Amino acid sequence: MTPDLMLGGLSLMLYGMGVVIVFLALLVLATAAMSGLVNRFFPEPRREAVETTASGTDEVDPQILAAIQMALDQHRNRH
Repeated sequence: MTPDLMLGGLSLMLYGMGVVIVFLALLVLATAAMSGLVNRFFPEPRREAVETTASGTDEVDPQILAAIQMALDQHRNRH
């Protein structure tokens, strides 16, 4: 092979790799900028603290507990 052909191939390879690296860097910067804009103008709403019952303890309704227990039993029986 001639040195000119090898040099041409090497320069083409380096040019192509440079273009890919620049494109990926711009893609990362654009993605970070868009993420920052979305977070700035459309912030995620804050979750409010869960209120406790009047007695000050976290009591669960017995009907809800029964429904959860039935669902667990049904799931366990299937598997």
